[in-house]
Amino acid sequence: MIRSFAFTTQGRLHTKDIDLFLMPTLLADTNLFLWVDLEAATPEESRAILENIFHFHPLSIEDCISVSNSPKVEEYEPKDEDLFKQYLFMVIHAVDYSRTDGKFATSELNFFLGKNFLVTYHDVPLRSITLVEERSCKGTIHIARAPDRVAHSLLDALVDNYKPALEELSLEIAELEQLALQHPGKETLNKIFQIKKEVMHLRQIIGPQREVLARFAAGEFKLIRAHLVPYYRDVYDSLFRIYELAQNYTDSLTGILQVYLSMSSNRTGEVVKALTLITILSTPATIVASWYGMNFKHDMAELNWPHGYAFAFTVTALTTILTYWYLKKRNWF
Repeated sequence: MIRSFAFTTQGRLHTKDIDLFLMPTLLADTNLFLWVDLEAATPEESRAILENIFHFHPLSIEDCISVSNSPKVEEYEPKDEDLFKQYLFMVIHAVDYSRTDGKFATSELNFFLGKNFLVTYHDVPLRSITLVEERSCKGTIHIARAPDRVAHSLLDALVDNYKPALEELSLEIAELEQLALQHPGKETLNKIFQIKKEVMHLRQIIGPQREVLARFAAGEFKLIRAHLVPYYRDVYDSLFRIYELAQNYTDSLTGILQVYLSMSSNRTGEVVKALTLITILSTPATIVASWYGMNFKHDMAELNWPHGYAFAFTVTALTTILTYWYLKKRNWF
């Protein structure tokens, strides 16, 4: 699906859903800025926009269409034989966290940023794209005055969308802490390792994106105007704080794992203690039973004694009670 918008330099919507044959004319107009959004585009649509209209470099088109696990940014300068104008190509990732399966889902977003055009390419609907499109078309705050300004708005919205995912993850970790204290079983241990793996995955996503945004924040690219660099720096700072938060989640999960191991050790200790107490309490009865189990009739007169059974029972009960009293006095119970 192709969505296209043309904006004036004042950030007002000029036209939308532009016919493909009109796009070169609009690109030639220096008073207009063209934004084309490709969502789950067919090969024919991708070829028509990326190759036939904008004539982007084949390497950037290949990186755009294929799935990339690593964020990146590259600047393409046209040579004499090239048909494209100077542009930046960037790959960035959005994330979403599902508490149902406890996993982060990543969605790739590709940017082609030029002096008077912006092309975005993604396979699934993205909240950041929808939000910025609505704000740009309403024209209330005039964010669509230039492609670098819209690109900043997209990156800012994308980073903001990390926060709901992190809030969901925070709730998951809090519940996991309660489980580790109350039900330190095998299922809880598996969940700890699963969430820790997802947090590591999140850090692996954010780390390279930080490096990409750091280049924008440093004002490395000429297509990003100087007065917008502080805005990109603000997005970088937000992503840096998210990375720090992910690090804190890793530390929290390590602490929860230690709590789990401590609780498991305590439970094992309680079981061993209970078994030890049972053994100690049954020792007097075992000794008496073993002694009289020998049945040496001539050496044990009480075997023929009418009250011999009562005597053996009394000795067993008395020694067991004395053992219990001794253990109770030592606070073993």
